[in-house]
Amino acid sequence: MLPDDILVSILGRVDIRTAARTSALSTRWRNLPWLLPELDFDVKDFLPVPKPNPIEVSNMEDAMASITKATSSFLAKPQSESSTVTRLHINFYLISHFSCDIGSLLGDAIDNSMLKGLDLVILDEKEPPYCLDVEMVQQAEYVNGFFTAYPSVLICLTKLSLYNVCFRKWDIHHVLFDCCNQLKHIALFHCDAGHRSVWKIDTPNTKLHVLQLYSCFFEKLEIVCLPKLEKLHWNTWTSHNSPLSFGFVPSLRELHLLCGATQNHKGFNLSELLCGTSDIHTLTLDFQGEKLWMHPEMKQLRTTFNKLRKLSVHGIFVEFDLVWTTAFLQVAPSIEILHILVIFLCYILVWEHACEVDSEARQMTFPERTNPCWEPLKLDGSKNLLLKELQLVGFRPLEQQITFIRAVLERAPNLKSVFLKEDSEPCEDCDALGILPCSLTGHVFPKNKGDQDAVVKKITNGIVSFAQIIFGS
Repeated sequence: MLPDDILVSILGRVDIRTAARTSALSTRWRNLPWLLPELDFDVKDFLPVPKPNPIEVSNMEDAMASITKATSSFLAKPQSESSTVTRLHINFYLISHFSCDIGSLLGDAIDNSMLKGLDLVILDEKEPPYCLDVEMVQQAEYVNGFFTAYPSVLICLTKLSLYNVCFRKWDIHHVLFDCCNQLKHIALFHCDAGHRSVWKIDTPNTKLHVLQLYSCFFEKLEIVCLPKLEKLHWNTWTSHNSPLSFGFVPSLRELHLLCGATQNHKGFNLSELLCGTSDIHTLTLDFQGEKLWMHPEMKQLRTTFNKLRKLSVHGIFVEFDLVWTTAFLQVAPSIEILHILVIFLCYILVWEHACEVDSEARQMTFPERTNPCWEPLKLDGSKNLLLKELQLVGFRPLEQQITFIRAVLERAPNLKSVFLKEDSEPCEDCDALGILPCSLTGHVFPKNKGDQDAVVKKITNGIVSFAQIIFGS
């Protein structure tokens, strides 16, 4: 017979509704779900199946009634005085009286020392293009009202995720960094501080480790002081120039920048954006199928790239040259993994499908795609001795891709593996159309051994390399 701690560990691998149902199996199982050290409540798990689209207010209210009842069953009546929840993750909507019920349950659990860590996600179902500024300000008022009514929540908060919040009238800096003493992770989705606002973060005593921004339209994020920040992820900005600057960030190790350059993007020098950083080991640059938003440069990046171990260059339009990316091997002598992802049919916005690659809708937002021109950099032919792995996702036996792989083989004599993969996230609608850009006609991913051997021969012809070329989906 398995001991209780093993059974509790098994329960921790299933969703909370399934775990709760096991209490009806037998007398022994009756209290086991209430011994779980970590709980995960997601209001979307309580929506009708199949999930309605759009999600109506009545659907949200019914789901909130269910999640409130489930949360109460675990927090309102602990099975023993020693019951402790080390981490509670909860996603919910701030609607009706249910937010008050959830707030009271959380506040009481924290005040009674039952709950030690809280991962809070306050959802909003409005899609960013259809969420008005006044609605974002109102959502901020709801969130602020919740925290004001239940201040204990802030004390226990370790991770906070917010959607569609404009904190123009709300001192978010004080709330996040002065009141939340345990906060380590912030994720903001379509949030800002007003039109073309600058968000300045200067918090020497914060414990924040991770900051994630998704479609947050700040004119600029100025990180003056975040001594424990380890990871920054920013997906989509609207600033015409550099969207980010660093001051004191001695712990920053991972940086992920993702954006499709629009007509108004002027581009910037990556070296200037990275000024103030010196220990980044993982860097992702994603252009989402559009023109590059960074200017050509090399020697200026040497200091910042000195400790870089993994570089991912994503969202390169399929018709673009790739050889320019080998410049990074020259300025990043410690790089071990180079990951390249090619976009065949840009997925930056919902209208970007195979039949509309150059549609009028796209042309109104995005400029003409232009091939990266880094010729003035004049690679010096130096070798990168530490590069062990090259991954190329979205591979087709196109001339520019073959040329790129050969260039890497020549520059990295100790390369061990070259992974050539198909599209990682193909669009089902585009695939159904069966339409490819003219440059791709006749070029498909090699799946049989004969085609793969032909590609390998073309890549390695005249080159001495011990790297293994591996094809995969």
